[in-house]
Amino acid sequence: MAISSLSFACRPSFPFRPSLFHRIQKVRFSSVAAIKTLDVQENVIKGNSRNLGDFKAPEWRKLSSKELGIGNSLISGPTKKVLNGLKKKGYEVYLVGGCVRDLILKRIPKDFDIITSAELKEVVRAFSRCEIVGKWFHIHCIDLVEVSSFSTIGRKFKVGLRNDIGCPIDCDEKDYLRWKNCLQRDFTINGLMFDPYKRIVYDYMGGLEDIKKAKVRTVIPANISFQEDRARILRAVRIAARLGFRFTRETICHFYSLLRLDKPRIMMEMNYMLAYGSAEASLRILWKFGLLELLLPFQAAYFVRDGFKRRDKRSNMLLCLFSNLDKLLAPDRPCHNSLW
Repeated sequence: MAISSLSFACRPSFPFRPSLFHRIQKVRFSSVAAIKTLDVQENVIKGNSRNLGDFKAPEWRKLSSKELGIGNSLISGPTKKVLNGLKKKGYEVYLVGGCVRDLILKRIPKDFDIITSAELKEVVRAFSRCEIVGKWFHIHCIDLVEVSSFSTIGRKFKVGLRNDIGCPIDCDEKDYLRWKNCLQRDFTINGLMFDPYKRIVYDYMGGLEDIKKAKVRTVIPANISFQEDRARILRAVRIAARLGFRFTRETICHFYSLLRLDKPRIMMEMNYMLAYGSAEASLRILWKFGLLELLLPFQAAYFVRDGFKRRDKRSNMLLCLFSNLDKLLAPDRPCHNSLW
């Protein structure tokens, strides 16, 4: 089930125009729902786009991990080894991102991310088996554990849009470093930080409230967040599909930014979406919001031919195939991309 026509979706010079879905209609994508979806988004964008001047950081708080039901027994062995190795050398260490969210939800994390006060060179000295990977020089240490440094992450947006946001009140120096890191995350539910030694979860972005509401919300205004990284749109779909969460209205309004995403990033995010146990739900979301035509046009054509409506609760052969595949997979047990 290869993605054969991604060149259509990924041309960097392809301009966004309201007539997009009218052109799709000429190749038998005649669903009025798709056109309505995009038209509604365009109208809402005009009135709902926010800038960072409108952004106010939510009140931050810290909670006991015991109160949230997080136990250190849920942390993988390799992760504990890295945490303990850095802690013994006197460095601050935290779990951060999606793994904290998953631990709160009692789900198996796809991987574990650690952030530390240690410099990258100090992390390299602490572990013999590690390599520098990633665009922003994360360090991959032992199996699925990624370690990053506060100093490196801090330079990522040294000059950028987020510098205009004021620090929340009652922050000491350590709180400021944690807050600054969480501010650079994609979604509020990924902006949580967990100290497994003090057993405290830090929430600077309102992530716990959005987990409670089952909402996917960008940390900063969606139009600016997706401008920074358009792959976050597909990441939002993947998170919503896996957790059964809903998007905020503002997030939906800026899905059109996907048109400017390059092909390699789409391929990577599509694999995360379809190979880790939530493919059926992902396809339903992509179809519902008119994105399937751009990413998997042949599969979208099958939905159209089958008379499948945008909010259809029924199943079909394609969804059944992916549903059966999902039963065999999990975030820690993915399949090879050749299967989809």
